[in-house]
Amino acid sequence: MFVYQLRLAFKSLRRNPVLSALMVVAIGLGIAVSTASVTIYYIYSGNPIPHKSDVLFHVELDNWHPDKPFDSDHPERAPFQLTYRDATAIMQSDVPTYQTAAFRGEFIVFPDDDQQRPFREHIRMCFGDFFKMFDVPFQYGNGWDEAADLAPESVIVIGSEMNQKLFGGVNSVGRSLKIEDRYFTIIGVLAPWRPTPKYYDPTGDPFGKPEGIFMPFNFTPVLEVFSSGNTWGWTSESINNHEGYLQSEMLWIQMWVQLDSATQKQAYQDYLDAYVLEQKSLGRFARPLNNRLLNVMTTLEEYEVVPDSTKSQLVVSLLFLVVCAINLIGILLGKFLSRAPEIGVRRALGASRSSVFIQHVLECEVIGVLGGGLGLAISVLVLNLINRMLSTGEHLHLDLTMVGAGLLLSLVAGLIAGIYPSWRICHVAPAVHLKMQ
Repeated sequence: MFVYQLRLAFKSLRRNPVLSALMVVAIGLGIAVSTASVTIYYIYSGNPIPHKSDVLFHVELDNWHPDKPFDSDHPERAPFQLTYRDATAIMQSDVPTYQTAAFRGEFIVFPDDDQQRPFREHIRMCFGDFFKMFDVPFQYGNGWDEAADLAPESVIVIGSEMNQKLFGGVNSVGRSLKIEDRYFTIIGVLAPWRPTPKYYDPTGDPFGKPEGIFMPFNFTPVLEVFSSGNTWGWTSESINNHEGYLQSEMLWIQMWVQLDSATQKQAYQDYLDAYVLEQKSLGRFARPLNNRLLNVMTTLEEYEVVPDSTKSQLVVSLLFLVVCAINLIGILLGKFLSRAPEIGVRRALGASRSSVFIQHVLECEVIGVLGGGLGLAISVLVLNLINRMLSTGEHLHLDLTMVGAGLLLSLVAGLIAGIYPSWRICHVAPAVHLKMQ
């Protein structure tokens, strides 16, 4: 029966191909706009590491102005970043399963190939646990060990794009790369990896690419590295050299720990509280005790990674789809009522109201699905255009979930457009049209 009803729906669409095409295009435009907006919101608000997001914690210590909270709108919050001296001190804890202090620096890279010019590159200064904590995938080699952190050893890990740029994508493990005035040995090459959002450092561009090179954190004082990310401060202290920068109250280090149980989390919380109480005795941390451990999703929420404009665009796009569907009601009503004599004869021959209703709803759903397919194709083009405009690579794309969401929206739009016209046509009195025949 369903196949028969479906055949009738397509036969009806072929009777007036121009009108049918216009309705498909109308639904398609609504689906394109809504699917693109839903996809952007879905990617921006998604959980970037769902299997571990509840055991990875961002560390915050409230080392801010004694009389002013870090965020006046949310006085309960602490600064999102740490000072260098605090980060290196609490890295001595043996409570976390994994832990890393990290920040973004910038260096000049000198390729071996004489055909390539030196270039500036963002480098992530971090500890070896970074790769284990965040499940960073490797194409070749692996990360460094604790000994390389402590020394520090002249080793680096490079990203897949950097490996392609410098070495044509081949296995470059064991090769040397000159950064500033020092040679580093490549011990690992990442597989393509782009967490969305970039939760391990959302202070800058949370949807930007990961850094192309990763280097042991303890090269920070050796190479006199300054942060190229956000740096905050509230004091008026004078900083005359790099050592003064490291010992200052400037905040520029992100700190993450992996705590696999509630007991481990409480032990680490106690460790942080004890550290801050000790620092209070030295005249630091004048604010009330407020050490915070935020999991991944709470961190992203407090950083307000999902822009309010994205939420507004989502609502507007869905309303646009509803408007497109409502505008089709009049067209479908006129089209269906023009077939009233035919429906009257069918009803007189024994067709039930429910059968007539289902036939016409199914026709509307066919229009919706065809429009959905067109809309999904358009949304792919729109997302590719946005990627090119923002130079984000394949950052915004349709996955199977979003394709399913687009098709579901097309079915809903078809139902909105067709339920009233279908109800009207199945309630037409057959006798009126039988007299006319």
